[in-house]
This record gives sequence, structure tokens and C-alpha cells, in this order.
Amino acid sequence: MIAYVMVGTNDLESAVKFYDRLMPKMNMVRVETDKDFAAYAPKSKPENIEFYVTKPFDGNRANSGNGTMIALAVETSQIVDDCHKAGIDAGGKDEGAPGFRPANGNIYYAYVRDLDGNKLCFVHEKEF
Repeated sequence: MIAYVMVGTNDLESAVKFYDRLMPKMNMVRVETDKDFAAYAPKSKPENIEFYVTKPFDGNRANSGNGTMIALAVETSQIVDDCHKAGIDAGGKDEGAPGFRPANGNIYYAYVRDLDGNKLCFVHEKEF
């Protein structure tokens, strides 16, 4: 159902540095950059852009939505851990350490806010 995800930024250069550290943990690479945006795609399918970080088209300031979150599915709990650490190391804010959440059984989560306050969730559903 989702074709791609786009998050806004007020500082594209800093946002690109943040996402350049984070996206490779999910086998994503930056495939396009211009003065207004950067685009990321799976390493195995660079033509399939799935994630953009961009200055707002309307010229107003970007802001994160209250209650808005993007959940990014990854292949292992180790990748969840790696993404969380990469996000924090790149200057993001910890919004929830990696681990299982009691209400959700075998689902492993971690949460980070990027430099513009966009909330990201990294999630892996364990198979037992």
C-alpha cells in the first residue's frame, strides 16, 4: 500500500548525514540528492526509491507531526539494535531502547527521533 515515505527537514545537509549513517543498516543507500531532497533505495534495487528526506515544497518550516511515526520493518533484531545505535550516534534522540514490548509478544522494537523530530520505529517480528 505505501509507495514511499517522505520526512521533512529544515537542514538538509545535517539530515543527509543522519540518514547516511542510518540507512545502510537496513541495506538502503542514497541514490539521488539535489538542493531540496535526498532519496534512498534498497541496495539491491536502487531504481526503487522508498524513502525521501526533503525540504517542504511549500517553503514553510518542516515540523514533525504529534502522534505521527514511521515504522520501518527490518530482517533481524540485531538490525533493530544497529539502527537504534546508528540513529543515536548520528545525533538522534532515544525514544525507546531496543526490546520486546509486553503487550506485543514476539515483536522487537526500538524508537529514535531524527534531527528534525520525526519519530522512527525499527521493528522485527520474531518467529518462534
